[in-house]
Amino acid sequence: MIRQIRVELLKLITVRFSYGLLAFAAALTGIFTAIEASQAGTSNGVAPLNTYAGLSAIVTGGVWGLMFAAVLGVTISSGEFRHQTATLTYLAAPDRTRVLAAKAVVAAAGGAVFGLVVDVVATGVGLGFVAGHHYPVSIGVVTFVRFALGHLVGGALMGSLGAVVGSLVRSQLAAVIGVFVWSIILESLIGGLFTSIRPYLPYTAATSLAGTALGAAGFGPSRGVSGGAPLPFAATTALLAGLTVLLAVVAARTTVRRDIA
Repeated sequence: MIRQIRVELLKLITVRFSYGLLAFAAALTGIFTAIEASQAGTSNGVAPLNTYAGLSAIVTGGVWGLMFAAVLGVTISSGEFRHQTATLTYLAAPDRTRVLAAKAVVAAAGGAVFGLVVDVVATGVGLGFVAGHHYPVSIGVVTFVRFALGHLVGGALMGSLGAVVGSLVRSQLAAVIGVFVWSIILESLIGGLFTSIRPYLPYTAATSLAGTALGAAGFGPSRGVSGGAPLPFAATTALLAGLTVLLAVVAARTTVRRDIA
């Protein structure tokens, strides 16, 4: 198992796509965070940056990183089928369940990096705007660490979940599109219509780990819709981990066992 994890990790760090995806996530985070920060205190924006509500809304804005962590996980597993390298992988490691587990572990590590990087970007942009306006920093160090830990854990769980989904779907294009459609459109619609179940939606749950308010990570009807409260940190972590394990069991008993075309 350790050897297989090392192999999957080597694949991840030697592929330029991983770094490009990380750079893209960081760039989107910086752009959208800067736009949000520039509108803080206005009728169209969040609370002023000299308040806890305003600054926390900015520094917890690394939602793109969590979404792209799932995309990274998808490519780690489904990429084997797209590039037709799955045959060699399974010949070298005949136990396909172990291969799936190794990919999930490596995807979690990569997703954690994504979460931490976008947290640094969002926090840097937020503090930059605070310094530019000569505002006092209304958030303590402990809270900043809590947000960073939430981004890290959320990114890790989304990465692992993405790897399992990629193994379940196999088609890289379909799985990647599915990640964006689910996160941007479906969760927004479901969360906006049924606020009571919003804390249990995977992408929304991951963003709540990072300190993002429910609905603030949405890009549609759910954005700004009040209602519901996020689950406790431990409960959210258990929810996402449980969903990952459940889908992994399904994948191990279905698509992972199928012949490779």
